[in-house]
Amino acid sequence: MFELTLGDMLRKRTRENPDKEFMVYPDRDLRFTYAQFDRRVDCLAKGLLAIGIKKGDHVGMWATNVPDWLTFLFATARIGAVFVTVNTNYKLHELEYLMQQSDITTLCLSNGYRDNDYVAMTKTLVPEMDYYERGYLRSEKFPFLKNIIYIGQEKHRGMFSTHEIMLLGQHVDDQELYDAEKAVDIHDVVNMQYTSGTTGFPKGVMLTHYNILNNGYYIGESMKYTDKERVCLPVPLFHCFGIVLGVMAVFSHGATHVMLEQFDPLMALKAIDREKCTAIYGVPTMFIAELNHPDFKKYDMSSLRTGIMAGSQCPVELMKRVVEDMNMRDITSVYGLTEASPGMTQSTTDDPLELRVSTVGKELPFIDVKVLDPDTLEECPPDTVGELCCKGYNIMKGYYKMPAETAKIIDKNGYLHSGDLGVKTKDGYFKVTGRIKDMIIRAGENIYPMEIEEFLRQMPEIKDVQVAGIASSKFGEIVGAFIILHPGKILTEEDVRNFCIGKISRYKVPKYVFFLEDEFPMTGSGKIQKFKLTQLGAELLKERGIEP
Repeated sequence: MFELTLGDMLRKRTRENPDKEFMVYPDRDLRFTYAQFDRRVDCLAKGLLAIGIKKGDHVGMWATNVPDWLTFLFATARIGAVFVTVNTNYKLHELEYLMQQSDITTLCLSNGYRDNDYVAMTKTLVPEMDYYERGYLRSEKFPFLKNIIYIGQEKHRGMFSTHEIMLLGQHVDDQELYDAEKAVDIHDVVNMQYTSGTTGFPKGVMLTHYNILNNGYYIGESMKYTDKERVCLPVPLFHCFGIVLGVMAVFSHGATHVMLEQFDPLMALKAIDREKCTAIYGVPTMFIAELNHPDFKKYDMSSLRTGIMAGSQCPVELMKRVVEDMNMRDITSVYGLTEASPGMTQSTTDDPLELRVSTVGKELPFIDVKVLDPDTLEECPPDTVGELCCKGYNIMKGYYKMPAETAKIIDKNGYLHSGDLGVKTKDGYFKVTGRIKDMIIRAGENIYPMEIEEFLRQMPEIKDVQVAGIASSKFGEIVGAFIILHPGKILTEEDVRNFCIGKISRYKVPKYVFFLEDEFPMTGSGKIQKFKLTQLGAELLKERGIEP
């Protein structure tokens, strides 16, 4: 286990290999070595000190994977501030909630994402920025807010630019940074991430240097990372997938980050080819988009060896295609949740392919993972469905300002409850069977959506499928299948039902089938929002004049 802060580890890897590339943006040929990046972090950290940011202050980051995203992460870590990541998809109401709940003192933002204009939205929430001097902001809605930083060279009224913060940093004595760095402890909170909010209000998960650095390191070890890796990261950095499975695993091994500002399947394929990437990460929908891109065969995938598919249930057939068509013979899957920093279990490169595609591996080092009976908290026998729970160095400090919610998820014995259903096989491998809240209960029969999804994916016309429960006056819940077809393919609802009848239990056969045009409703971190599918199914049935 590393007894180091993020700043300590960055300095360690920089001393060992200063000329190694730390970060590459292939679309603009932007490259930083470890030494160059470390110096930039120092300069920005001193600039943050110059505008009054101190240990324990909450610094928000609302941006796609822009080049200085990581600079801000490590600069705040170096001075002991807490880096609060903001979902890039947030709208005005969600941003307002997070800023108030998290007590942000400084908000860093970029231009925006898709139809979100971050600058305009921030001005709507904080109109005072137009007439208060920078650094002395007083906001009626956000009493803790003092600074707003625009990540870029452009000047906006009431905001510092990154360039100005860097200039300020050049006038701060190195000793001031050294003193701030010495005061940082490995068990201090370094990152606060808000849960995706698939149900209820988002909660601020407090993660420490010790949590995320070690979790990332052991995730990299499972993939046999060395400093020779070049890892393509098209996943959003605001989520644990990006920060921990990605950045922490890569930099803790002294390897290279190959960055995409936002996911684009063609840009990902080009990055792998151009930079000779050895690994790439993604949620299932990302891999589907890459594999199905019309130019897929134009790009050389031979440099790939490993990577991670996570963030959602990973279809078996998709994993096999990634191994065969993308040369990712050592691909792994990681299971966990933000509150666990996030990794609990992971398959390894040494596991047979069949186990890597059908399980989520074994528990990571120094983490105790158990399948517990949700009612008694007793450990379930092998191959018996229960709740996946864990205990160890990786458990969050808690939810920010929510002790009651923290107590609901961490039990009296110190086990974190995932809310996911799963089993542990006799050989020690874990399988996820679904979420407790996603489980469909039809007339007393428990139905696990993942089982039906895997079955339906055998139909060659189906590109992707999700199964969710739909309220029924007769059965309590019934099964609804939401299907995206491959381009040019045609299926009817009856085709799908006939495929199921006789092959799976009658009560598991989808009562209703809905064909969607493009994508499922997802959180910004790539998780399917099943509750929205449930709502959509009810609306579509109403349009058909059906009362289930």
